[in-house]
Amino acid sequence: MVTERLQHLRALMAKNGIQAYLLPTSDFHESEYVGNYFKSRKYISGFTGSAGSVVVTQEEAGLWTDGRYFIQAARELAGSGITLYKMGEEGVPTLEEFLSDKLKEGEVLGFDGRVVKAKLGLRLREKLSQKKVSIQYDKDLVDEIWTDRPELPTAPAFLLEDKYSGKTTALKLEAVRSEMQKKDAAYHIITSLDDIAWLFNIRGGDIAYNPVILSYAVITQEKAILFLDEKKLSEEIKATLGKFGVEIRGYFEIYEFVKALPKNEKILFDTAKVNYAIYQNLGSGASVIDAPNPTVLLKAVKNSVELENLRKAHIKDGVAVTKFIHWLKKNIGKTEITEVTASDYLENCRKEQDGFIDLSFNTISAYNANAAMMHYSASEESHAVLKPEGLLLVDSGGQYYEGTTDITRTIILGEVSNEIKKHFTAVLKSMLNLADARFLYGCIGQNLDILARGPIWDMDLDYKCGTGHGVGYLLNVHEAPNGFRWKKVPERDDGCILEEGMVTTDEPGVYIEGSHGIRTENELICHKGAKNEYGQFMYFEHLTFAPIDLDAVDTSYMTKKEIDSLNRYHSEVYEKISPYLNEEEKLWLKEATRVIG
Repeated sequence: MVTERLQHLRALMAKNGIQAYLLPTSDFHESEYVGNYFKSRKYISGFTGSAGSVVVTQEEAGLWTDGRYFIQAARELAGSGITLYKMGEEGVPTLEEFLSDKLKEGEVLGFDGRVVKAKLGLRLREKLSQKKVSIQYDKDLVDEIWTDRPELPTAPAFLLEDKYSGKTTALKLEAVRSEMQKKDAAYHIITSLDDIAWLFNIRGGDIAYNPVILSYAVITQEKAILFLDEKKLSEEIKATLGKFGVEIRGYFEIYEFVKALPKNEKILFDTAKVNYAIYQNLGSGASVIDAPNPTVLLKAVKNSVELENLRKAHIKDGVAVTKFIHWLKKNIGKTEITEVTASDYLENCRKEQDGFIDLSFNTISAYNANAAMMHYSASEESHAVLKPEGLLLVDSGGQYYEGTTDITRTIILGEVSNEIKKHFTAVLKSMLNLADARFLYGCIGQNLDILARGPIWDMDLDYKCGTGHGVGYLLNVHEAPNGFRWKKVPERDDGCILEEGMVTTDEPGVYIEGSHGIRTENELICHKGAKNEYGQFMYFEHLTFAPIDLDAVDTSYMTKKEIDSLNRYHSEVYEKISPYLNEEEKLWLKEATRVIG
């Protein structure tokens, strides 16, 4: 199937005079996760991961993806003729280096400019110009092959009331316009869907698990224009947006609109977000201010209403996860449970909670060796049956009116090796060490990552991903610009100063290919602490509450401080979660959160 599609694509490339064709994982908005209409890279390559780019030439094809997907990609690309390029690994060429090496002078690189970010397009244009390689950015060649391509989504939008958002659209627009004035920008183009949803207090269902709407926005000091499929908006939403001076236009009208923007006025947008086609449509004389959208930082710092709502959402979510762990522990070995049925049971536990809307991402339910693949996905066609031995890693989350959740627990199903206990305990220590951090204002995630990664590095192990990411409010589960990682990764915009009100995950892990994977994940709220002659100190508050499996904790590897930290955390888990459990579950949770020492 994949080889046939590659043949068709190469034939179209030859017909259009294109020697190399680029297929990123993206929609028209540079979204991390995309709707079915936009899964061209998956269609061509067979690789199902959420991140990666494919380049096809007449002679070869390659997939570039990051460490989360090395194991999965190797399996899914087997026999396809597509080479896996492990991003960031020693000796592996970057996508740009590969294209520069393979394309000859005067040849053509092709891609659909609507799904390639301007920043990448400009970088490629500059690098390839040295060989007089030109770019065709108006060719969606996959569309000519993909005969049963899904339609663009049509899910209706809904308003997020002030009791959930904490700020009106008017106040948010005022804040954005204030930032525009500081930069002397007359226009601001926003194409990132979570920024638009946050700014206008609307949510939708155009991308699975991410409650956003396919849309573009242009902001001036006088008005705001929203480009989307108007059929998605109810009369109530139109009236509400109208009160804030919001004008509605058709989704695809953005491309003609930007052509007419005055060349003498400064236009603010982020070339890492706006697509190459929009950038090109502005024309060469446009006065561009290339900077992050003001909304990125504004939405990352949660207001007091959002934070209070998030605490409520995480109690609900903690109840669901606790009920699930109790059920799994009670029934393993007594009835058949698979990775899929376990995931389904957890989803049903969430559905029982008031205010639940959807999952926040596709649940990772991974047994034993499958858990070594960080983003493993079980399916009806391919899944493991759980046995009363080993472990199950479950990474999951929910979308509630009160916010977005993301939690990972690794559950012990029976006998495990001493090595697994050592790894499990190290991951626990890592999570607690970061959660207990005290630090001066001005720190970024790179300053603190060693607190989590240290116990893993002490074993001469590592995990090939960041330690944590920002989380949206009833939005994307991965949200810039805050995060934890040990080094700067250019494609990850997560290196900002940690501000009070930011929510970030804390999720270190150990992944041993062919054996096991362990991850423990809590979300943290950043707060201001003491202020003295040394500066403003900061600390974290646990937002996630669910038991951590004591069956694999070996206290001989822990310090008294770490044991005390776990006991304090488990005391809070019992206090917050037990009131929502039945008597049997409550008794079990009491034992599951017992004091150890």
